[in-house]
Amino acid sequence: MTNRRNFLMAGAALAAWTVARGFAPAARAANSETFEVAKTDEEWRAILTAEQYSILRQEDTERPFTSALNNEKRKGIFHCAGCDLALYSSDAKYDSGTGWPSFWQSLPGAVGTREDNSLFMTRTECHCRRCGGHLGHIFDDGPPPSGKRHCINGLALKFAPAAA
Repeated sequence: MTNRRNFLMAGAALAAWTVARGFAPAARAANSETFEVAKTDEEWRAILTAEQYSILRQEDTERPFTSALNNEKRKGIFHCAGCDLALYSSDAKYDSGTGWPSFWQSLPGAVGTREDNSLFMTRTECHCRRCGGHLGHIFDDGPPPSGKRHCINGLALKFAPAAA
């Protein structure tokens, strides 16, 4: 039997969910940008894991401290998991303590940016320049020389170690 408390709790949960969905990042399809690599949703789903698709194509975020790339210390290049474009050098990687792989700069011309007004704040979203895949965000609290922190989802990346 439904009592008043359960009814009010369910209504509050539904209202919170509705508001949260309204402030979620816009779907990639609503974006007017065009990219060199363009695929249908079905094609992206065929080449990405469900988690990668959620991050790269729907602007989701992985849980902090879950990416193996967070602890990657070898020399090499981090590539886009969607289109394999080289994005970041291990020389620019550092431990930000945030739980996501962090870099103080990208490779030249590798990432694009746009304003992200989701979650009641304004941030700088970064994405792969070639396929538009969502990578993460850029903050102004990084180390010298750039002072930037590219806070990147590990699942959006593939690591290619340097030849020995």
